[in-house]
Amino acid sequence: MRHATPLKNLNFELACFQRRLKIGGLFVLLLALGLLTRSFYLQVGQHEYYIQRAESNRTSLVPTAPNRGLIVDRQGRTLAENYSAYTVEITRAEMASLEQTLIELGRLIEVTPGQLRRFRRLLSESHEFETVPLKSKLTDEEVAILAANRYRLPGVEVKARLFRNYQAGPGMAHVVGFIGRINDRDLKTLRENGRERNYRGSVHIGKTGLEQRYETLLHGRTGFDQMETDASGRAVRMLSRIPPVPGKDLRLHLDLELQAVAEHAFGDYLGGLVALDPRTGGVLALISKPGFDPNLFVDGIDPETWKSLNESPDRPMVNRALRGIYPPGSTIKPFMAMAGLELGLRKPGDAIADPGFFSLPNSSHQFRDWKKGGHGMVDLRRSIAQSCDVYYYRLAVDMGIDRMHDYLAKFGFGEKTGIDLEGESAGLLPSREWKKRRWNKVWYPGETVIAGIGQGYHLSTPLQLAVATAMLANGGKRIEPRLVEAVRDPVTHVWQPQLKAPQQTVNFNPASMAVVREGMMDVMRPGGTAAAAAAGARYTFAGKTGTAQVVGIKQGARYDASQLSRKNRDHALFMAFAPVEDPRIAIAVIVENGEHGSSTAAPIARAVFDYYLTGKRPGTMNLEVGLDNE
Repeated sequence: MRHATPLKNLNFELACFQRRLKIGGLFVLLLALGLLTRSFYLQVGQHEYYIQRAESNRTSLVPTAPNRGLIVDRQGRTLAENYSAYTVEITRAEMASLEQTLIELGRLIEVTPGQLRRFRRLLSESHEFETVPLKSKLTDEEVAILAANRYRLPGVEVKARLFRNYQAGPGMAHVVGFIGRINDRDLKTLRENGRERNYRGSVHIGKTGLEQRYETLLHGRTGFDQMETDASGRAVRMLSRIPPVPGKDLRLHLDLELQAVAEHAFGDYLGGLVALDPRTGGVLALISKPGFDPNLFVDGIDPETWKSLNESPDRPMVNRALRGIYPPGSTIKPFMAMAGLELGLRKPGDAIADPGFFSLPNSSHQFRDWKKGGHGMVDLRRSIAQSCDVYYYRLAVDMGIDRMHDYLAKFGFGEKTGIDLEGESAGLLPSREWKKRRWNKVWYPGETVIAGIGQGYHLSTPLQLAVATAMLANGGKRIEPRLVEAVRDPVTHVWQPQLKAPQQTVNFNPASMAVVREGMMDVMRPGGTAAAAAAGARYTFAGKTGTAQVVGIKQGARYDASQLSRKNRDHALFMAFAPVEDPRIAIAVIVENGEHGSSTAAPIARAVFDYYLTGKRPGTMNLEVGLDNE
């Protein structure tokens, strides 16, 4: 009889089941432990973190932009101020069709083609989620219309903004500068300097002039409002507030009315002018003609206007006082005279015969004097008074270009002056080493000859010439020109004078200085090249005229302005200080294509001196708050 074989091994299956049960239970236990551990970590270990997260969902920090500091002249007249206005702004990421929105807005309020062009330019420079202004300075009626139609215009907001206003207009544009919208380059700079947080809520930053140089002081400190918000993110109430701190105000050495007198005196000419206080270095006037309207840049300039400014042959965007570089011409002669005396190459009584030309040894080339036939017998004082070229041709050859370079450098030629504005040019003071380094060429004797009368490679700015003139006025003190005289704290409202830069003193021989100053006084007396400009003056002043060639004249030919276009005519220069007994003002003027320093540039300086020293205004000018209302 056969035995039946069991189909299942119950003991084995039971053992397997118990093993699986234990593994599953262990797994569940581990999961429970993990869950408990995580729960403990979140609720205990991360308690403070999540409390803050929960609080941040309930509250938000809203930045409050500070009021920008004011800029005023020495008399307290406003040059840059703030005002509040409504603007309509668009966020591209929040709308389905930008073009349709613009069409709809055009039906509700007037939007000019220029505003549209500016908007599209700003849009191309902005990120999709950033708001871009379409129209500023909305009327109350326009604000009401947009508010009533807000539900139809997603991505369109009406905001109250602070704007900058430049009352003095084009005449002060190169001094005060302007602010503009913060771009990616500005943001990068702010991040690198650790100042990005202070610009939350701000849309503008200083771009040029004092607005740029003193941005840190003018901007102020951003405030923050902690707001409680509802589920939709709308503000319910304010929980706390850190008020913004306004920017500091700037008071300048510059006099707005003096600036207006100088600008008026230029008439239709282009050029630059710098007037300094030779005692302190304070900039009393700084002109660059033509100027431009800085208000165009505050909220973005439209492309057509920018193109017209940027491509204008008159170059209104160039600050000629700081960046315009010109041959100094005969205004270099008083400094050359000082070099001749100090280096022992000339004595005050030494005289030369001037036949009207000069030739180097073994050369037939004639370097002509401006006066045909020459000046006869000429000593140092007369060489300055009548601007004798031949005297300085000879002196330059005796001195050599390297000694000339080293001596003129004492007056600051070839270096930046250190003025508190960005973008200053260092000009060019040539030497053998410079030419070898720059052009890999040797220096020629003829180049030394023309360097003696401020021609050739030598280039200087009106600001450099004004600083050098101030050194002749103050006896050799190398001043660092300054525009800002004092800063006012927004909390205490107290003006704090700015620290003066240390002055370098060059130890000139007083006797040499006296002879040169007498020669410059002779320039303004009968027989001098600028005598007509000084006629009737109630003060003494010393000056020097100059002419800088724009195009070369062939050997044997004479300068004939009637045969040249306006842009190819000589530049006119003049430098002076007054009163000679106690100098209070030093000036340098360059008139582009003005031809003659005596008849074009010197009268401009006379108008500035008359107003600053005596209060006399030009007869054709009516001044109100420093503005020309002719």
